[in-house]
Amino acid sequence: MICPIRCFSCGRPIAHLWEEYKKRIDEGEQAKEILDDLKIERFCCRAVFLGHADMIHEVTKFKKA
Repeated sequence: MICPIRCFSCGRPIAHLWEEYKKRIDEGEQAKEILDDLKIERFCCRAVFLGHADMIHEVTKFKKA
């Protein structure tokens, strides 16, 4: 849904990096290079970014009024 505020395993704050990551992925950069530039070095934090499915726009279609 939305990017977690902190890494599930180590607790490092990561949500502030999501927008930059998403923008650069959409521009066609390699995920490894982006994660290295953003200084996301731990495997658990990298897994959160690589495994995250941004579905917030899909879910908001079904919001009850």
